[in-house]
Amino acid sequence: MTQGPALVELTIPQDLAAGAGAPPALFLREARAAERFFDFFTANIHNKHTQRAYYNAACQFSEFCKERGVSDLAQVKPVHVAGYVESLLPGFAKPTVKQHLAAIRMLLDWLVVGQVIDVNPAHAARGPKHVVTKGRTPVLDREEARALIAAIDTSSLVGQRDRALVGIMIHTFALRIAAILQMNVGDYFNQGRRGWVRLHEMGGKEHEAPCVSKLEGYLDAYIAAAGIGEDKDGPLFRTTGRSTGVPHRMTQQDGYRMIGRRARQAGIKTRIGNHSMRATGITDYLKSDGTLEHAQIMAAHSSPRTTKFYNRRNEEAALDEYEKVRI
Repeated sequence: MTQGPALVELTIPQDLAAGAGAPPALFLREARAAERFFDFFTANIHNKHTQRAYYNAACQFSEFCKERGVSDLAQVKPVHVAGYVESLLPGFAKPTVKQHLAAIRMLLDWLVVGQVIDVNPAHAARGPKHVVTKGRTPVLDREEARALIAAIDTSSLVGQRDRALVGIMIHTFALRIAAILQMNVGDYFNQGRRGWVRLHEMGGKEHEAPCVSKLEGYLDAYIAAAGIGEDKDGPLFRTTGRSTGVPHRMTQQDGYRMIGRRARQAGIKTRIGNHSMRATGITDYLKSDGTLEHAQIMAAHSSPRTTKFYNRRNEEAALDEYEKVRI
């Protein structure tokens, strides 16, 4: 049997390979394909989370094709892409399957544009239907949110930091916890006798939001206790440095663990995460007769459809109706 060409020797960026399987042999058989493959991730996609997710999808698809005797990109047909999608359905949620298909489709499009392959076989494949009309992110009601903040012991620097972090999550409707954790001290500033925060959202976008007086108090107290007011270019939210010896910028995992820990201390049984704070703030705003139009602007959503996912007012109305059953 004639062996196929050897894999092209290219160094895989560590931040791409992290969490992925073996190198995707399907895309590394030819020098041009390999070069175009890595250009897709490094020059075309800049968000590291998207890079890793799409790279992982490419690796899994390559392995799927290898198991079926497909070792060359020219051999990939729509049936292979469709089969890959079907193979994912038993073990993955529909949104994850759709993400995998999107990754393969975009990658093969990139190879078509680079004249590596003639047509994109993924265009004929269809992902599972998944219609979302209401967000599933766990949301706290007003009293639970107040209890969460009140339960934080602010006699320590960590408590001051965590209260400020939770406060900014709720009151600014930040799209991502990363947008907050990327803030430097100088991203909290005064304008018109009011404190403002500058959030660094995806795609290099910056979103500025005014602070309510309560949030101003949280941030002022934390910055004063930490003694970082003059370090304008330093990270705003920092670790204690107990494990590394040197404080550093908090990560998303640090934020997630903090939220879980503070929720348990407050006796909150709902399993919440970083995104729950954003959902809680938007939901409470809408329940307080805030308008969907203004909520969209405050949350920096490009479409009001996204903002509607946070409108949970109908849930309370439905509960009131079910309570009318007196059996």
